[in-house]
Amino acid sequence: MPALWIAHVTVTDEAAYSKYAALAGPAIAGHGGQFIARAGRYVQLEGKDRPRNVVAKFDTVEAAEACYHSPEYQEALGYARGASERELLIVETTE
Repeated sequence: MPALWIAHVTVTDEAAYSKYAALAGPAIAGHGGQFIARAGRYVQLEGKDRPRNVVAKFDTVEAAEACYHSPEYQEALGYARGASERELLIVETTE
């Protein structure tokens, strides 16, 4: 079953986070992820507001998780730590 990688982010250091984004995009795409939403317009209805929201679709939960643990993504993640507050989850779709 396909899976969605969903991130909710508040950027606290734009310069460092831009380095993350430059590396994370290719890492996600290189592992089969396709962005379906990336920092677009949103409406916060409940919970903590995070002004940057990203959704990528993968073939499976396992593929998304493998991407997260890959050396390429972990390198990118090093720039996000300390430069953002974020939540990230992977959820299987019903397709």
